[in-house]
Amino acid sequence: MNPTMDGEAPMTFEGRTLSPQKEMVRKFYKDMWDHADVSLIPEIFHADFTFRGSLGPVLVGHSQFADYVRWVTGCLENYTSDIFVMMEEGAQVSAKLRFHGIHRQPMFGLAPSGRHVWWNGAPIFTFEGGLVRDLWVLGDVYGLINRIEDNMLAAPEFRTVA
Repeated sequence: MNPTMDGEAPMTFEGRTLSPQKEMVRKFYKDMWDHADVSLIPEIFHADFTFRGSLGPVLVGHSQFADYVRWVTGCLENYTSDIFVMMEEGAQVSAKLRFHGIHRQPMFGLAPSGRHVWWNGAPIFTFEGGLVRDLWVLGDVYGLINRIEDNMLAAPEFRTVA
């Protein structure tokens, strides 16, 4: 499956000038997550920042978050974040993303499937003094689990009456 969202292409950043906050979000996804480079965490986050991730955990601080990054990128080979759009309002940046990789380690109690799996996410970054103070991410975990289980052909419970 092509990792684009409904034919939507991810943003490209070459030749694009971003605000400092949007650049920090780009760095977070494209430099830190896509390369599992946890050494960048102190450059992005306050030491006691809070994180509520799309896959469930609520974490505080660099160490807990680094463990989470290592877990996700260990479970999903070639983990990649596709940024589709970023919006900025004051001290906050939100975005529309797709996260994906090859399922190589157990996740949610499910054995490695070897499938290319993905989920969509919508983060809200709150900045203070140039660093992220809080990150809240809503993600389509149900879609990810269905892709791991190869259950995407199941009929949806909701149907329109047309």
